[in-house]
Amino acid sequence: MLFGSSGIRRTYDDTFPLLSMRVGAAAARLAGSGNSIVLGHDSRKTGSLLCEAFASGCLSNNVSVAYAGLVPTPTVAYAGKDHAASCMITASHNPEPDNGIKLFTKDGSSISTGSQQQIEALLTEWSEENSEENNRYGTWKEQATKYEIDAVTMHMERILHLCPDVAENIPLILDCGNGAGCSISPALLTKAGAHLHTINAQPNYLFARPSEPLESNLPYIPNLIKATQAQAALIHDGDADRLMAFDDRGRYIPGDQLLLLFAKYLDAKQIVTTYDASMVLEEHMEVRRTPVGDAHVSQELRKGGTLGGEPSGAWIFPELSYCPDGPHAACLLAEIASETKLSKEIDAIPRYPLLRESFHIKHHHEIMLSLGAASSTDGIRFETEDGWCLIRASGTEPKIRITAEGRDMKTAKDLLAQGHERIASAKYAVIHQ
Repeated sequence: MLFGSSGIRRTYDDTFPLLSMRVGAAAARLAGSGNSIVLGHDSRKTGSLLCEAFASGCLSNNVSVAYAGLVPTPTVAYAGKDHAASCMITASHNPEPDNGIKLFTKDGSSISTGSQQQIEALLTEWSEENSEENNRYGTWKEQATKYEIDAVTMHMERILHLCPDVAENIPLILDCGNGAGCSISPALLTKAGAHLHTINAQPNYLFARPSEPLESNLPYIPNLIKATQAQAALIHDGDADRLMAFDDRGRYIPGDQLLLLFAKYLDAKQIVTTYDASMVLEEHMEVRRTPVGDAHVSQELRKGGTLGGEPSGAWIFPELSYCPDGPHAACLLAEIASETKLSKEIDAIPRYPLLRESFHIKHHHEIMLSLGAASSTDGIRFETEDGWCLIRASGTEPKIRITAEGRDMKTAKDLLAQGHERIASAKYAVIHQ
């Protein structure tokens, strides 16, 4: 299976450029001759090469490429509203050797499973030994054109329209992690009125910190908040489709609480989130749940709802697009911090003990199927009266993730232990089958 929970993602090797070109050609076939696709990339060293390869596949099938350059994923997805589709070359929060291909529809949502299957079928057909290379690429008269667009200004203006109330000179910290967020978030927040202290705000293919915005990857932030008296610290991952944060007291805000904070501020009566989000959400509003993965959230959100999100930091605002939008979330949180102390709001949110673990393991997909999961990345979820546990395989890495929540710590730990026991039994079965 080529597509995972977040598009195509893998460690770069010498087969990737050809794959990117063929995916571009297949995406162009779906878009239709004479149309156009928006294309951008993050700060990874292989981004430009894979962009050129993808563009070649599009151009040779008479589909033009609107090139946005080094920009965040949500910027590319938002610009796609005026085109047939959009594509982002990124591995998101993965390490620097990885890269990937994300494809979006006009409304910013990830392409459907059906479209993914169509692309995979074309790639399979083209990889057959008797396949004619000319079946893939047009004649010299049938080539389209590549041109540049200013997707950043378009995206920034829309966000500023939606978030007009950032206080003048509110002190904030922004950590872009040397990723694509550098191209928009510093200018966005400054234009909104913030007094910004930036860190890791220059694009670089070598990240100064691990790209995933986990608390363990950001030990320096609390001291920076204290030194600058910042009202919040805003943290992006590599392609800035995520936003995590610290409050004015230097405390990392868990994603479940951040989701509830956004929902309360937007007066959201109905939200969409994933199976691994806290059960406290149901105590405050109507919640519809999906398997883990922003593609699942956006597809469900299209049926209705004010807000979608994942505890990992992917926040979807349908008023803008159905792509997770880190810059928009950063500006919205700056607006919230302009009206109240984040620490006060966070302290008012109930919280149950919630434990998350992930670990590398061989045969992760086979283990999940042995556990009875219909899909290894969707996983399995078991519940008790006082809590729940979700076990699922990562869609982008050879990992299994376990999340457990209980009304008290003992329950959460017991459920986590049960999860580990089930994995151990399934692993033994897979190895000895």
